[in-house]
Amino acid sequence: MSMDRVKETGKMPNCIAANGPFPFLTHRVFRHPSGKLEDWHSRHHRKKILRHVPLGTKLLARLISHGVWLPRDLNWWIGVVFAIGAALFSIASILSLLDIAVDAVNVIYFLGSIPFTFAAYLQLYQAANADPLPSNGKVVGNYRSYLGWKPRDIGWLSCAFQFVGTVLFNINTFDAMLPLLSWFEQDLLVWIPNIVGSILFLVSGYLAFIEVGHAYWAWKPRDLSWWITFTNFLGCVGFMISAVLAIGLPVPASPLRITLSVAFTLQGAICFCLGALLMLPEASHVSD
Repeated sequence: MSMDRVKETGKMPNCIAANGPFPFLTHRVFRHPSGKLEDWHSRHHRKKILRHVPLGTKLLARLISHGVWLPRDLNWWIGVVFAIGAALFSIASILSLLDIAVDAVNVIYFLGSIPFTFAAYLQLYQAANADPLPSNGKVVGNYRSYLGWKPRDIGWLSCAFQFVGTVLFNINTFDAMLPLLSWFEQDLLVWIPNIVGSILFLVSGYLAFIEVGHAYWAWKPRDLSWWITFTNFLGCVGFMISAVLAIGLPVPASPLRITLSVAFTLQGAICFCLGALLMLPEASHVSD
């Protein structure tokens, strides 16, 4: 569903159209006093990045080469830290599937959850302090919000859900290291934070996906940001399936269910790692 808005002409840019998945507005068109039109997209405005469409092989190669080292860019650090967390989750999952270094698996999962939370907080901080709309006219001051409260902003909501989900993953991966847990304690301390965190991740991933597509579903393979959010959403689905399969029961769990749970954790972690690495070229300021 789209929502149109028209404002009176003034000295500030005038929003002549807006649309997005109801009830959010993720795309706007502004007309400046000079007559120039500005195509505004919420993700790119929030992250202060360029939108590269259509995405071709040559452009992608340029973006990757320029995005390898951008230590002064917050978006670059978010991608790097997310990739570290996802890589640790992947390593732990592979070790578990191969039945190698079993005692270290839960420790590696916990260590991987820490970068996830740190990167998620950086994204939330970024969303909380996003610049106002071009038509707002407000000047950004030195004040910074550590969390913010923007429930009508789809980008902030996505980041907030993800951050809370990562905190729950901190809890569940830490509790998984506790010895001699009964099946009930396993569900209470490990599975419940896992399933709730996975639900929040799924909601967050879907909100990020529809923010880029400006619709409840969109297919935009020529858009780098679409690939990032689509890949991350697949990772959220993998984590969700893994969490459902990981429930503890009073009877011994079947080896197949345990294997599938770990396999979907690995699939989700690989998707998150790919999505995080794609954020590095997205942070590049190379123009089309």
